[in-house]
This record gives sequence, C-alpha cells and structure tokens, in this order.
Amino acid sequence: MTVSDKQVTVEHAIELLKSSGVRITPQRHAILEYLVISDTHPTADEIYKALEHKFPNMSVATVYNNLRVFKKTGLVKELTFGDASSRFDFSTHRHYHVICSECGKIVDFFYPALDEVESLAAQVTGFKVDHHRLEIYGVCPECQAKQKASDLSSPEHEAAT
Repeated sequence: MTVSDKQVTVEHAIELLKSSGVRITPQRHAILEYLVISDTHPTADEIYKALEHKFPNMSVATVYNNLRVFKKTGLVKELTFGDASSRFDFSTHRHYHVICSECGKIVDFFYPALDEVESLAAQVTGFKVDHHRLEIYGVCPECQAKQKASDLSSPEHEAAT
C-alpha cells in the first residue's frame, strides 16, 4: 500500500467513525493513523510509546479506550497469540498471519483459497461457521540472519575452520 493509499484509508476510516457518531480527537486521529501506517500489529503500549512525544498528556488508558472504539466500529481486530498482550490489526481484508517464533514479528499473509475451508467445515460438521483463524509459525529472515551470524562466530565454527 502506498503512502497516498494509506492516507485515503485513514480518511475513509475517519469518515466511518464520524458516521457512527464518534468524535474525532487529535489523539484518536493519531492512533488510527499509526495503526494504518504501521504494518507491525502493535500492542497498545507500543502505540502509546510511539505517540507519547506528540501527546504528553495522553495515557495508555486513552489508547486502550480508542482501540475499543475502533474494534466496536469494525476498524481493527484484536489479535491474541497466547502471550499476555493483545496486538491490533487495521487490515480490513481477510488474511492470515505468519509469526516469528524468535522475535514475535507478525506478517500478513493473503491466500484466498483458504476461504473455502469454512464452507467445507460447515458441510462436514453441520456447524454454522462464522469465521476461522490460521496462524503460521516460523523464523523470520532477520532472525535467520542473526542465527547464521551467531553460528559463524561460535567457537565450534572457528575450531572447524
């Protein structure tokens, strides 16, 4: 997504909030913009730390309250991956997540063919399926490079050379 696409997305999201009767404060605008621009699936604390210099009077509670509003209007999804903190995803397109088991980085993964899994699950089980979630775990390229560099500088490697 280009910078101009992201700006259009922010403006569209603001219009959606306004049409839902939500007042747009400078903090709310900044939090929303951060979510759209960031591809990192940030936690509320990460959002707070990124914006506290712009809004010294803003609290973590303000961030959580705004995230709750965004969730209620369907703009963001709250993601939990078994750790103590929730992450927030602005992407409104149906997608999956690839998660680094070393550093926790989360990358969006689009694969439309998996959408058929809901109808198949409904047919096989008789369930009325309303959604599904798929998580893929592995080691990201950055962590792979760190591991490789660490392996090359290990005493075992130096003894072998």
